[in-house]
Amino acid sequence: MLNLLLAAALAQAAPVAATLPSDPLPADWVAVPDDELLVFTLADGHRFTVRLAPRYAPVHVANIRKLAAAHWWDVGTSVYRLQDNYVAQWGDATEKKPLVAGVVANPPAEYSHAGPTTVARLSQRDPYAEWAGYSRDGWPLAGNGATEWLPHCYGMVGVARDLAPSTGSGAELYTVIGHSPRALDRNIAVVGRVIDGIEWLSSLPRGTGDLGFYKIESERSPIVSAHLVSELPAAERPRFEYRVADNARFVAWIASRENRAGPFFTVPAGGADICAALPPVRKAP
Repeated sequence: MLNLLLAAALAQAAPVAATLPSDPLPADWVAVPDDELLVFTLADGHRFTVRLAPRYAPVHVANIRKLAAAHWWDVGTSVYRLQDNYVAQWGDATEKKPLVAGVVANPPAEYSHAGPTTVARLSQRDPYAEWAGYSRDGWPLAGNGATEWLPHCYGMVGVARDLAPSTGSGAELYTVIGHSPRALDRNIAVVGRVIDGIEWLSSLPRGTGDLGFYKIESERSPIVSAHLVSELPAAERPRFEYRVADNARFVAWIASRENRAGPFFTVPAGGADICAALPPVRKAP
């Protein structure tokens, strides 16, 4: 009885969590379209999910969708490169597997696009661009007066390619698993972002060959399937939501990332790198 009374007293005395200006409303969360979600399954059963960015690299993303629909990654592909503090890369390590009919081997260089699609910006200039900010539909962006582009932040997915004029088909992909290599911006097509399961990539053994490539086949992590969520039965589809950026609550969220509140943070930073303030994505409740 005493324990029950004490619990009741504590419950009454517990402060109610304050609503912050940066807290989202339910309507601020929007479902990621199923055809923008691509789920890779590794041989050990672990999965990682990529959100595709068709607005920013339409031909590359169309290629990726064709490859997924044809189950191109389901046989003879793997994660074959793990370079510490840089990237995890996957696809066909032999580079001999034929592409699917209709896939454009070298699409246009979709490294930047005409803007603006940005609806909110960080307060400070970006080290690699005139500004950095956010699209309404949940993408980080950098830009200048003429163009915008997706930056190479942790978890962003790019298209591996040979030397220019190669642009890469989208069959060989990589994701950033270390410090943001922003010098790659506008030199490689960025086609999406790993929004779930990146720990299964970033924790793989580092490659011992040059640039982190695995020296022998047995070191690679085989891929057993890659499916667009739109092709899965409805009951099996993972659901994710992005937070829209065109409202005062998101602007307040930006300010909270640029100047972290105490008690731990005693000196405000006065700004933030876009890669340290990636737009929120969550699993749907």
